[in-house]
Formats: sequence, C-alpha cells, structure tokens
Amino acid sequence: MASTILQFLFLPNPPHLNHLFPSLNAQASNSSQSLVHSPSRKTFSIKCAASNSTSQPDFPSPTPTPTPSSDTLNKAESFPIERRRKSEIIRDRKSRTDLAMPEPPNFEIGWKRTKEINLEKPKGYVIADFLEKLEGLMGKEFGSTELLAKAGEIVAERAREEAEVLRDEGEVEERMITELFRVLRLMEMDLAMVKAAVKEDTLGERLEQAKARCRQAILVALSF
Repeated sequence: MASTILQFLFLPNPPHLNHLFPSLNAQASNSSQSLVHSPSRKTFSIKCAASNSTSQPDFPSPTPTPTPSSDTLNKAESFPIERRRKSEIIRDRKSRTDLAMPEPPNFEIGWKRTKEINLEKPKGYVIADFLEKLEGLMGKEFGSTELLAKAGEIVAERAREEAEVLRDEGEVEERMITELFRVLRLMEMDLAMVKAAVKEDTLGERLEQAKARCRQAILVALSF
C-alpha cells in the first residue's frame, strides 16, 4: 500500500485535471523536482512481531549448575584434575629409611674383646670363699669376742687343710703355701688380741687389723 501511494505522488496530473486543480499540479511538480535533486535516503524496514509473543533480551543463557547426580562429575575428561603428589619431605624420609649400611667384612671387629677373660676359677677359690665368710662375720655383731676368735681358728684350720691338698697334688708351689700359712697365723694372733681387748677403742683397732689380715690371706689364696 505504501508503494502505491509513492507511485501516485510521482505521477503527474492528467491533462484533463490540470485546469481543475492547478495547486495540486504545482505541488506535484515541486515535489518531483525536490526528489530528483535530493540525495538518496536510506530506508529502514521495521518488522512487527506478533502481539502474543513474549520479548526476550539477547543475553547468553547461564549454564546450568551440575548436580551431584550428573555424570559430568564422574568423568575425568570434563574436569581434568591433577593428582595430588606426595610431599618432598615424605619422599626423602622414605629414601633415607630404605638405605642400609653395608656390613663390615669382618664381623669380629667392634665386638671382639682385645683381652681374653679367663673364666676358669683359680685353684685356691675354696680357701678364698672360707675367708670371705669370716670377714663378713667380723663386720657384724657376732655374739662375743670369744666366739669370733673360735670361728677364726676353725676357718684358718680348714684353709690349711685345703692348701695341703693342693700341695700334695702338685698344683701349688711350696712357697705360696708357706706364705698362706704365715698370714693365717697372723690373723689368728689378731683375733686372740681381739678376745683379750677390754676397751672399746682397742677392740675396734684390733678388729680392723684382723680384717686386714683376712683380706691379705684371700689375695694369697686367689694367687694360687
């Protein structure tokens, strides 16, 4: 319809209507001249949409948030996640524990004793055992001084018997037996002085002297 109206405007008036509408003829000529001399104008086309259609803005639709039940969470291709690497410290610690010290070529080095210990008992260990028990009695309150002197005489006699057995078997030299007899005799004399002591100071001094003689006899017996 708009095109027909434009065509009607551009067409000149018919000759039989010129004398009836002179003003229209002048206006048509002026409009045609203005259209010829005017530059070309741009035309715009407007499309009318249906009234019942809802207008929507041209915004990008947001992506739907994935639900836990969706399969995209279980696919490694959709979400490439780098695997968690272990710490450097843990790796170094494992490497240290895996290292083992090489065994020495000689297993005796480091634990073998440089000096051998003789586990054999000495020949006079029985005599030394008797004398050690007597020394223990001297350090205690052993009844009276008479009983202590009598016990000393019995121990000395038993030590002489054991020394004579070792001498007869030829296991101990004669000079060692003589030295043991001498020390035992001195011990018996000290115990006799203990029995005869009256004052406490004299009793203590003579008792210490008897202990020293007993220890000396123990050393002689262990040297067999």
